[in-house]
Amino acid sequence: MKTTNKIINYILLSALCISTFSCKKGFNEVNTDPIGKSKVTANQLLAPALVNILSANMVRNRNFNNELMQVTVDISDAEGKVFRYDVRRNWADYTWNTWYPELTNLRDIYTISNQPESLNASYKGISLITQAWTFQLLTDVYGDVPYSEANQGKEGNYEPVFDKQKDIYLDLFTKLEEANKLLSEGKQIVSTGDPVYQGDVNKWRRLGNSLYLRLLLRVAGKAEVSAQVIAKIKEIADTNKANYPIMENNTHTAKILWNGTNSSTAVYSSPFMINVRAVDFRTPAISAFFIDNLRNWADPRINPTFGKGGVNRFGIAPGPIGYSGVPSGYDAGTSITKQAYFYSDAQNAGVTLQTDPYTGIIMNVAEVDFILAEAAAKGWISGTGQTYYYKGIADAINYWIPAASVDTSNPAFLAYLTAADIAWDNALPLNGTAGSASKMEFIHLQKYYALFLVDFQQWLEYRRTGYPFLSKSTGLANGGRMPVRLNYPLVTQSTNPTNYKNAVASQGADDINTLVWWQKP
Repeated sequence: MKTTNKIINYILLSALCISTFSCKKGFNEVNTDPIGKSKVTANQLLAPALVNILSANMVRNRNFNNELMQVTVDISDAEGKVFRYDVRRNWADYTWNTWYPELTNLRDIYTISNQPESLNASYKGISLITQAWTFQLLTDVYGDVPYSEANQGKEGNYEPVFDKQKDIYLDLFTKLEEANKLLSEGKQIVSTGDPVYQGDVNKWRRLGNSLYLRLLLRVAGKAEVSAQVIAKIKEIADTNKANYPIMENNTHTAKILWNGTNSSTAVYSSPFMINVRAVDFRTPAISAFFIDNLRNWADPRINPTFGKGGVNRFGIAPGPIGYSGVPSGYDAGTSITKQAYFYSDAQNAGVTLQTDPYTGIIMNVAEVDFILAEAAAKGWISGTGQTYYYKGIADAINYWIPAASVDTSNPAFLAYLTAADIAWDNALPLNGTAGSASKMEFIHLQKYYALFLVDFQQWLEYRRTGYPFLSKSTGLANGGRMPVRLNYPLVTQSTNPTNYKNAVASQGADDINTLVWWQKP
């Protein structure tokens, strides 16, 4: 963070110099940090950047993604409620203003690790993976964004062009290819500076290739790239697996464990504890869609047996009539009673999401399972999808309840699937409509729960597929249409006006209903 703040200070001071023409004298003396270091190492940049990005992702997952995707309902008839699709322009600022400054640090990791005195292929690969992760979020949330000229303020470029999303994606593929090769060298990194895998370079390689699958699948529906994208999915998952290791179990899940439980000397605090008051954490109700499925399935994640202190693993407090939720998008003026909600730590000494060390998820193995299930069901890779589908359900449950040891070969697991009516049926059509069963509905309903707490991924996947089928109540704003992007922040409009206007002219109106490239027919 010190590096980021110094960069911002340099930019602001440089702007002041341009306007006053009187800053040259004493510039070096004024801008010399008397107690800090003149140089940093790659491992010193990695943890702060990842913690800051993940913290912002978790905050927006809680108050934006979860409200849009019917995990929670912030009960109120006030204007500007996200669960009603009333998305105001100021929602755009927070993630943009977090992601871009941290991208400077992530890129600096590559620069530092490319110097002769500190050459390290693994840090270069990790830099490319974390850049790809962050830029994927930026372009999927906003559309066309600064990319090729981004983070060049130190070089004097304060008005970067907005790259087209297609070009960004194609370059991210190149970055992830390079990362896979760099990490295959197995160069060691500093374990205490790695908050995700504690220095396990092979697991970083698995994350890069798993992220690659996520990005490939997201654009597989675009005719101009679908053939090459599907071929690459098959190569990674089927024909060249040895050269593209991916996540296979929950030890590969990319996460930052909070509150000193990450097996390193550093202690990283959950943003749910830092940025959210206990009373605010437990204020939103659980939506009917989210809790009704879990209740009807008798899902282990809401079974108090698998929690601590009598609290289920998701930390959900039952309402007056048990595990019952509030309908999302209800009409203003309707009398609504809060039912189930998330416990806060101040309210209960058992496991709660507010203090849970496992909430810091970057990408999990269950998502990879469901990516492969979809690819198999569509005939892109071998298999029907059933094996990956079952593995995805098991891995998603086991992440939260390791003690449950859900095994896809166990008759009890198969009995659970049958009783919950979520067992795979290969006779089902690939796609269906609301109220009708299909393979894609089965896969994406379970993927929705596997993506719980993972930044904006539930929203992004819904935008890509239309699954799972969410009920649309009559109290929705925006004509009942799910928002498909965030607008560009106001500061970008004012500081980069020419390129902003060019982006709008190319992509479409700067509002929440303009489709990004991979969503357009």
